[in-house]
Amino acid sequence: MSDQKTIRVRFAPSPTGYLHVGGARTALFNWLFARGQGGTFVLRIEDTDAERSSWAMVQGIVDGLRWLGIDWDEGPDTGGPHGPYFQSQRLDRHRAMADRLVAEGRAYFCYCSTDILQAKRQAAEAAGVGWMYDRTCRSLGPEQIARLEAAAAPRAVRFLVPHGATSFDDVVHGTIRFENSNVEDFVILRSDGQPTYHLSVVTDDIDMAITHVIRGDDHISNTPKHFLLFEALRQRVPSFAHVPLILGTDKKRLSKRHGATSVTEYQRMGYLPEAMVNFLALLGWSPGDDHELLARGDLVAAFTLDRISGGDAVFNPEKLDWMNQQYIVRLPADALAQSLQPLVADAGLWRPEFATVDRPWFIALVTLFQPRLTRLTGFVEDARPLLSDVFEADAAAVRKHLSKPEIAEPLEAFIRACEQLPSFDQTALEASLRGIAERHGLKAAALIHATRVAVTGRAVSPGLFEVLELLGRDRVVARLSAARARLPSAPG
Repeated sequence: MSDQKTIRVRFAPSPTGYLHVGGARTALFNWLFARGQGGTFVLRIEDTDAERSSWAMVQGIVDGLRWLGIDWDEGPDTGGPHGPYFQSQRLDRHRAMADRLVAEGRAYFCYCSTDILQAKRQAAEAAGVGWMYDRTCRSLGPEQIARLEAAAAPRAVRFLVPHGATSFDDVVHGTIRFENSNVEDFVILRSDGQPTYHLSVVTDDIDMAITHVIRGDDHISNTPKHFLLFEALRQRVPSFAHVPLILGTDKKRLSKRHGATSVTEYQRMGYLPEAMVNFLALLGWSPGDDHELLARGDLVAAFTLDRISGGDAVFNPEKLDWMNQQYIVRLPADALAQSLQPLVADAGLWRPEFATVDRPWFIALVTLFQPRLTRLTGFVEDARPLLSDVFEADAAAVRKHLSKPEIAEPLEAFIRACEQLPSFDQTALEASLRGIAERHGLKAAALIHATRVAVTGRAVSPGLFEVLELLGRDRVVARLSAARARLPSAPG
């Protein structure tokens, strides 16, 4: 492994979509490795696909990284000694590398048109054989080349793949070997002067002194080409670590059919960034023990490349929900309240008093629902009956618990008790309700359920008497009275 001071890694997304879960996990692995080894984490935007790239997409990627708490030492907005960090601003450097390879006989001009190449490929397919570029232009004589150049024929640049085999030691998979005969002379500069991914990424990795390339398994087939380019340019080849792909629970590659794939979507769905980071870190990596809940500092301290698994990782939404709940439960109530405030505000339920005179009440409300929350977004709906007097009652719950005539008198008695209790706290409320139920020959559970539906509109809530205390005497009496008015009286 390289000296700690020299380790440099990069995350190089293409701005053709928002930050995908797979990309976020790759960025996280790079970041954890850099932070744990005292290295440098570089953000580079590979935006050479101008038609599909946009600043909005770049912003989406940056927002996703920042939400996860992944920062970078060098990048488009922070600068650094190896800029620019937009690939589109480095095209002259890429073209210079192509010129150098041609001048040194490691690459050559290809004048074959797209139509010619397509015809050859189709002919090979019709014959039932595979097709690779046949090096037609490699065998052109000086006179033929002169005529093509005089006619200003479009020309691409192809890398001349040497004979033999290419092998490299992957940190995750061990030694990987490719026979060069299976690698065609690939294009490094298109006929329109645009560099291909292979040339751009290798040139930029060289210029940015990248020591370790940590990326997805889907890039393994690209690596022999990159390895050959590094060698042809007489540059040190970085260490490669190809991390497992992320699959859905059906063992197919993660896609929209499995649910959200954008990191920012998980933010909107109410997940905590700390939980998401912990969950992503364990997709294809293990700390070497049974610990699953690992704070960011613990992840940095424990992360090593040799603990990345060679097998595919499964994205289990249920596991993410469990992990998110564990993080929510462990949050200080005030910190959780801060996270919930924008969600409450977006739902139109926030009142300025919740941040001032009613702050203790709001903190108590958050604390009451905290153990029940799987996602932050659940708080708004679950707590709506306490945040607002406008809410919709569940019709099935009303029919089951608040429609029988025999509940009318006990409910009326409880209303009177609520009006008269010296202290409107959960202990007094519980004692009063249970006493009333007993005097009326009614199971306490029946009156509890009826009261819960009357004041919350739901059959399920946190502890009823805690809910009643938080609602307060006036709101409880008003809601119980409204429910009592809709109940038929028991026959005399």
